[in-house]
Order: sequence, then C-alpha cells, then structure tokens
Amino acid sequence: MKVWDLPTRLYHWLQVALIIGLFVTGYQGVGVHVSLGLGLVTLLIWRVSWGVIGSDTSRFSYFVQSPKTVLRYFSEQNQEKPGHNPAGGWMVILMLAILLFQCLTGLVIAGLVEKIPFSDIWLTDRVVESLIGFHTSLAVLLLVVIGLHLMAILVYKLRSKPLLWAMVIGVQIRAEQVVLSFESNKRACVVLIASVLVTIAIVALS
Repeated sequence: MKVWDLPTRLYHWLQVALIIGLFVTGYQGVGVHVSLGLGLVTLLIWRVSWGVIGSDTSRFSYFVQSPKTVLRYFSEQNQEKPGHNPAGGWMVILMLAILLFQCLTGLVIAGLVEKIPFSDIWLTDRVVESLIGFHTSLAVLLLVVIGLHLMAILVYKLRSKPLLWAMVIGVQIRAEQVVLSFESNKRACVVLIASVLVTIAIVALS
C-alpha cells in the first residue's frame, strides 16, 4: 500500500545527495560547503514543517512512539503500521536533531550570525573554535547513525521488507492496512518555497 508521499521521498533523496556533498567538501574550504549547507537548512525547514502539517506518515505525531512502545516492538515484532516503525521513528528524530545542530553550528562558523544582536559579546574566537570542534564531532556521530540506518535497511531487506525501495516508489509491503491521509503536492510546494525564503532571509540578514 502507499505509505510515502512524493514530498517525503524527494526530501529523503535530496538529503542523501546533500549529505554526501557536505562530507566530500567538508575539508575543501567554505565556498561550496556553505552553499550545500544552506541547501540542507532549506530542506530541514521543509521537513520539520511537513512533519507538522504534512501527510499522515510524515507527521511526527504519527510515527514518534513512547519508549515503552519501542521496547514492545523489539520484543513482540507485531505487524507494523504503515510508515516508520517505532524504532525507525526515533532514528528519524535523532538524525534530524544532529543535522539541525550541524546547520546551526555551521551558520555560526560561516559567519552568518554575526549581525545578531549582542553577537559581539558572546561570539568570541574561543566560542567559534569550540563550535568547530563540535561541528566535526557531530559529523562523526552522523556517520555512525547513517551506518546504523544502513544496517537496519539491510536487516529488513533480509526479512523481505525492502525499506529502500519503498522510499523510491512510496509503496510498502507487509504493512497493516489502514486508511491514510495524504496532503497535496501543491501544499508541499508552498511550504518548500517558504523554506527557501527563510534561508534567503538568513543569508540576506547576515
């Protein structure tokens, strides 16, 4: 059955491309790396917004479950409802949190927050150096999380649950049959345009 709308699938694969580009350019100067980072900022604003007003399976309220539910999922392995399983939902939150912190620290390191009020007080060289170290450490953590994500995809593939292909075509097999609500691509496009404008504003005000 259909579980992933087009905006969510586009976000996923654009994020993959940007993350690869960011790792490749991370030690090649700030030019292209910052541009790709701003692209990621736009994507994250889009995804977080879509997690609130998007289709059912894209909403945080749909796939973020309690820790008790996650433990019960691992112990009982009941039939899954469409979309992210309880453990996968928290993996999404973890990855989004890491990427958001990466973007925030990246904006500071790139000098895009220097015009914020009182930045001359708190934005010292020592703070910037600390954020550079934090930015690098988060990149390592992100690699670990991506590794775990890929391992999970492989495990589910061996169990005849092709998660990767589902994120390509939007259809998930062996999921509980429920009625899902999908928002229009037009709404997603409006949210994306708004996200782009927010990123442009960040750059213009820097």
